[in-house]
Amino acid sequence: MTSPLPDGERDESLDDIRWDEESATRPAELYYPNVAEFVADRFVYFVPRPTPDSGRVWCPSWYTHAQALSRLDSIWRAWETLRWDGALGMSNWWLHHVDPHLSALMDPVTGPFAGCAEGHVRSEPLPIEDVPDGLFDHHTTPSMKDPFSLD
Repeated sequence: MTSPLPDGERDESLDDIRWDEESATRPAELYYPNVAEFVADRFVYFVPRPTPDSGRVWCPSWYTHAQALSRLDSIWRAWETLRWDGALGMSNWWLHHVDPHLSALMDPVTGPFAGCAEGHVRSEPLPIEDVPDGLFDHHTTPSMKDPFSLD
């Protein structure tokens, strides 16, 4: 955008302003079509492979661990957005997205891959008891999308 001209006039046309506003509401074009492509093409090269003495663990079947899939999807989506910020985007991505998620993902005690140090082990969900009928109100609407969908 240009600075205002004298008398409050702008040297932009209404079409220029409309295009700017419409562009701001468009979703950014994705570089990777999905999280799996991002992990295979970029992520695995950013993160060093854990060694036995590193205190970290990774599972090659990462996509079978719900928490890992959710965290890696979050890392990918943040990268897709922050890659456009040439000044601080990647610093922000590493500091506020990758570093904390990696610490949680690769924790050998509490992370989703904790049982996979010697090979993939299926994670078991937390045990829960059935909730008594009527204890909670329904807050969904029939048209809600699947919350686990990657759309």
